[in-house]
Amino acid sequence: MGYIAVIALYLIAIMVYGLVLAHKKVKNTDDMIVGGRKIPYIILVGSLLATWCGGGGITGSAGVVYSGGPWVGAITFAAPPIGIILLYFIAGKVRKTNKVTVPEIMGARYGRSADIISAICVMLAYIGVLATQLKAAGNILVLLCQSSGMEISIEAATLICTAIIIVITVGGGMISVAYSDAVSALLMVGGFLVAVPILMGVAKNAGVSLPAAKTTITGGMSGMTILGYFLPSLALMLGDQNMLQRFASAKNSDEAKKSNIGMFVGEVIVVAAIIAVCTQAAKLYQGENELANAANVIFQTAVDYLPFMMGAIVMAACMAFIVTTADSYLLSAATNLTNDIYAKYVNKGADDKKKMVVLRTTIVVFGFLAAVMTLFFPTVLSLQMTAYTMYGAAITPAILFALFSKKVTPAAGVAGILAGGLATIGWTVMGTPGGIQCAIVAVPVSVIVILIVTAITKPKAGYGLEELYAEK
Repeated sequence: MGYIAVIALYLIAIMVYGLVLAHKKVKNTDDMIVGGRKIPYIILVGSLLATWCGGGGITGSAGVVYSGGPWVGAITFAAPPIGIILLYFIAGKVRKTNKVTVPEIMGARYGRSADIISAICVMLAYIGVLATQLKAAGNILVLLCQSSGMEISIEAATLICTAIIIVITVGGGMISVAYSDAVSALLMVGGFLVAVPILMGVAKNAGVSLPAAKTTITGGMSGMTILGYFLPSLALMLGDQNMLQRFASAKNSDEAKKSNIGMFVGEVIVVAAIIAVCTQAAKLYQGENELANAANVIFQTAVDYLPFMMGAIVMAACMAFIVTTADSYLLSAATNLTNDIYAKYVNKGADDKKKMVVLRTTIVVFGFLAAVMTLFFPTVLSLQMTAYTMYGAAITPAILFALFSKKVTPAAGVAGILAGGLATIGWTVMGTPGGIQCAIVAVPVSVIVILIVTAITKPKAGYGLEELYAEK
C-alpha cells in the first residue's frame, strides 16, 4: 500500500505543479504548443531527456536486456545516444525553420499532399507510442496493487493512468509538460543511480552471477533480431516530432543545440543505469525464479529487492518516465490535428480560442483512443516496435531529406512517406515473415523510393531549402 501512496502523491504533485504553471503562463495556443518559444535551457534539457526515456525503455527494452544480457542491452540502447549525436546537426536547422510540427516542414518542402499524409502518419504513430506508455503505466499499477493484496484489472488500471495523463496535458500543454518533465528527469536520474549499487550488493551477498548465455554479445539472439530492436529507436529519434517541437520551443537555434548536448549526457547516464539494474535482475531472477513477464523486470526488482524508500523512489521514477513521455506524445499528436488539419483545411479563419478548444478536445479523444489500442497488442514490446517503425519509416527519411537535401522533389517526399507507412502496415499484417522486424524492411523501402523518385522527377518552384529557412 505504501508504494501506491508514494506514486499517488507524486502524480498529484506534478498535476498541481503543472496546472499552477499553466494558470500563470498559458495565454494562447503558442504557449500550449511550444511554450511561447521561451523555454529556459535547463528546463529544455530535462524535458528532452524525460520525453525520450519512456515506458518503452523501462518495460519493452528493459525486458530485452533482462532476456539477452548487458551486451545486448548496450547494442539496443545505443540507438538513442547515436541519434542524439546526429540530432545536434538537426536541432539548429529545425529552430531556424520556425515550424512547430513535422507536417509543417513536410508541407513547406513537399506541398499540401505531404502535409496531410504526414499529419495522419504522425498521429497514428503517436497514438501507438502513447498506448505503449499507458500499457506500461497500467502494468505498474497492477503490480503494486498485487503487492498490497489488492486486485485490479489491467483495463481499469490503464484507464486510471489515462485519465491522469489527460488532465496533465489538457491543463497547460507544453508549459505544463516541459516543467514537470524537468522535475521528473531529476527523479529518474537520481532514483536509478542510487538503486544500482544497492542491487549490486544484494546480488553479491546472494552469491549469484549472470547466466553464461547472457554474457555473450548476442545473448542467444540472432543479429537480425537485435537489429530489429535497434533500428526503430534510431529512426524514431532522428525525426521525432517531440524532439523537433522542443527545439522549436527554444529561445534560438544556439539554445536548441546546447540543449541537445545536455540531453546526450543525461541519456547516457540513464541508459547505463537501466542496463545495470536489468543486469543485476538477470542474476537474481534465473532458473525456477525466472520472471514470467520480462517487461516487468524493473518494477518487480524494485518491489522485491530494494528497501521500501528506495523502491518507492524507483517506482516513482518509473512512473515519471511514463507520464512525461505519454503527455508529450499526446500533446504532439493533438497539435497535428489542430495545426495541420483543423486550422489549415477545416476552419482557416479559426481564432486562437477555437483552436485551443479543438486542441484540448483532441487531447481527450486521442488519450482514450490510445487506451483502447492497448487491448489489441499482447505486450509493450510488440506495440513499441510497431509504433516506432510506423514513424521511423514513414516520417524520418522524408523529414531528413526535407531539412538537408537540395535535390529531393515534392513527389519523392510524398512517395517516401506513403511507401514507409504502407510497408510498415503490410509487413505487420503479414506477421513479420521470417521473424524479420518490420523496421529492417520498411525504413530502407522509404529511402530507396525517395532516391528513385527524386532521380526521375523535377523540383518544383517554391519548395526548396531557401524557402524553408527564409526569415519569418
